[in-house]
Amino acid sequence: MATVDLVLPHHRYTIHIAPGLLADLGSMARKAAPHDRATLIIDDKITDTHGQAALASLKAASFDPLATTMTASEGHKNLATVQSLYHKLLDEHLERRSPVIALGGGIVGDTGGFVAASYLRGVPFIQCPTTLLAMVDASVGGKVGINMPQGKNLIGAFHQPVLVVIDTDTLNTLPKRDFICGLAECVKHGLIRDPELFDWIDQNINAILAQDSATLVELIERNVRIKAAVVMEDEKEAGVRAHLNFGHTFAHAIEAGTEYGRYLHGEAVSLGMVAAARLAAASGRCDSTVVDRLVALLKKTGLPTQANDLPTNDKLMSIMQSDKKVADGQVRLVLPDQLGKVSIVNDTPAHAIAAAWNTLR
Repeated sequence: MATVDLVLPHHRYTIHIAPGLLADLGSMARKAAPHDRATLIIDDKITDTHGQAALASLKAASFDPLATTMTASEGHKNLATVQSLYHKLLDEHLERRSPVIALGGGIVGDTGGFVAASYLRGVPFIQCPTTLLAMVDASVGGKVGINMPQGKNLIGAFHQPVLVVIDTDTLNTLPKRDFICGLAECVKHGLIRDPELFDWIDQNINAILAQDSATLVELIERNVRIKAAVVMEDEKEAGVRAHLNFGHTFAHAIEAGTEYGRYLHGEAVSLGMVAAARLAAASGRCDSTVVDRLVALLKKTGLPTQANDLPTNDKLMSIMQSDKKVADGQVRLVLPDQLGKVSIVNDTPAHAIAAAWNTLR
């Protein structure tokens, strides 16, 4: 088993990574958040598989769990879902020491985490991600939240988990498209901070796509270490943590502009990274080889690098203006300087952003 410790001035927790860990969820949760009651929020697509395994593990560890499901779609990551979950916890008299456990992908983790952050002003939270995207990104770092019609993740909080349990065997039932989406965040981590990881993914892409068990554990551990290091430097995104948003301002506009129905998050991030990198190259910030290497690796993973069905530039630009990263009316972008190094840029002209959108079409 691989473990990564995330240590903050006020809090610390361990991320555990190994095949078969779902069987140990109960005993691990008992140590991290000891209480007789717990809430297990399950992606409704995995209720009869991983949901049952998690429930059995919790009961074996003497928990009396409240099990509930949610639909893991961006359209259900909203206040209505949160309110429904509040009612269930209140009706069952879940207490302040009763942990909320999120079992599913990033949507379930973000929503369950927001419930944990706000229910009774905050209860312990445990992440048990079952998608590659959530394993390498959303489950680590304490960002939780929900969507609004105006955009993604506009309502939320920082609420660190007390434990992260990553069972790589859960990836065996993940649809191929969803698995590939998780690779977008892995490529992102390499580009913004770790050229060696970028090269390693390139060299091991066949084993990754074949879901070789040992390779997956190494992939996830390397990415979690990067995410944890960034969070330990800057928990609440006052500086370097914003680098993790590389490609995401474009991506969130794509998702909102297509009403969360056309592109999965990882696919939108892939397109967003390409747009951001091409913008950086066009402005002379980075060499064109950065763009070439990024596009080549994304193509190897099976992620999209162009899209002919995007909304108009006017619509996309309007959504970008509502992004939570806008500062003083300026769209803040993370742009590459070289492989492994990025910068936050606040003064990109609108015409340059529009030109970047056009490169995707």
